[in-house]
Amino acid sequence: MTAAGGPEEIVIRADQDVVRVRQLVRTYALQVKLSLVDQTKLVTATSELARNTLIYGGGGTASVEEVTDGRRKGVRARFHDDGPGIPDVTVALADGWSSGKGLGLGLGGAKRLVDQFDLDTEVGRGTDIAVVKWAR
Repeated sequence: MTAAGGPEEIVIRADQDVVRVRQLVRTYALQVKLSLVDQTKLVTATSELARNTLIYGGGGTASVEEVTDGRRKGVRARFHDDGPGIPDVTVALADGWSSGKGLGLGLGGAKRLVDQFDLDTEVGRGTDIAVVKWAR
């Protein structure tokens, strides 16, 4: 998978930054011609991840870029924080699990809305999550 251009990065420190991430993801989704349903799925998933970055990670960064695998285009969004990390990834990804502070999707819900979901976390080090949604 290759990036079509350099990623655009947004620092996430406040609620308005989460809104900016949503807007940027929607712009890229339109650019690669995701269907309306897939646009909504990607924007919803990335909203949850941006909010988690703010609430649980204490802030961080999001980067969004167009990617291609040679035959299709997609959007990749990456989220990074230097927060406490996720102590139990299995529980955090479990169906229906949510702390009650986010959109109610939890990480498992966000994962189901995208085509690729990569999570790297360590207690005391923070969390990195990358998601991709491919145009059909």
